[in-house]
This record gives sequence, C-alpha cells and structure tokens, in this order.
Amino acid sequence: MAIKERLAELGLALPPPMRIAGQRFETVRIVGNRAIIAGHLPFGTDGELFGPLGKVGAEVSPDEAYQSARQVALVMISSLEAAGIDLDRIEWTKAFGMVNAAPGFNALPGVINGFSDLLLEVFGDKGRHSRSAIGVAELPFGVPVELEAEVALLPA
Repeated sequence: MAIKERLAELGLALPPPMRIAGQRFETVRIVGNRAIIAGHLPFGTDGELFGPLGKVGAEVSPDEAYQSARQVALVMISSLEAAGIDLDRIEWTKAFGMVNAAPGFNALPGVINGFSDLLLEVFGDKGRHSRSAIGVAELPFGVPVELEAEVALLPA
C-alpha cells in the first residue's frame, strides 16, 4: 500500500513541512542514496507548535510527550515529501530523540516510542530503525521533544 494511502487509512494528516524563521540549515539534505533529516519539532496541521510545551515530567506528561513525538514523525514525513522524495521509496535507518526532561525524569525511551511507533504503523518494516533517546536541559521554544533522523533512498 502506498504511504499516502496508509496515512489516510490511519486518519493521519500531514502538517506543513518544518520551516523556522531565520533557518540557516537544510531541513532535509540528500547525500547519495540517503537523506539526513535535521532536528524536527512538533508542529500541528495548522503550522503552529503542537502543545503542550514544557518539561516532560513537570508541565508535560509522558503521554502528552509521546503524542508530540508522533507529531514530529508526521512533520518529518512532510519535510521529506517537500524535498521531492518519493515516500514509497524510503526506508528509515536511524533516529536520535531528545526529551526536554524535568530533573529526575528518566522514562525517555517511552516518550520517543511515539516517533518509532508511528513510523512502524505507517511504513511497516521500512519504518524499522536504530535509535537513541536522551534527556536534555532545554529544547527550542520549550518543546517537549526534538528528533533528527536518516532514511535510505531505495531505487525505483
């Protein structure tokens, strides 16, 4: 099944691709047969930051942060498509997740599972990837999660 069809079947809408005012980096950089995806934040279908914002384990619950990580996956998919990449010709290879963690909050993998779970739901086996999940003191704009990733570009 085509990825766009799978998204529709799951009732998932892609938000706009990530664009940040004053951005001095490429959101998606194609190098040979892979695409390196810059750190992405959770944006909603309206193009606004997807809330709630704040530290996970304080202002943001682990479940809310899990949902934000799912939203990051959708934003990345949108950015890949905007870069002219055929979504049916990608295989996810690596992800690096950062959680804006309150002191003492260490259930970081469970938060980043939101990202991984969405990729597996949408891409099936092509959504499998290696991954890290770390806690950080702060993230841009107070978002609870940020992820970067890499995909392989498969031949036509």
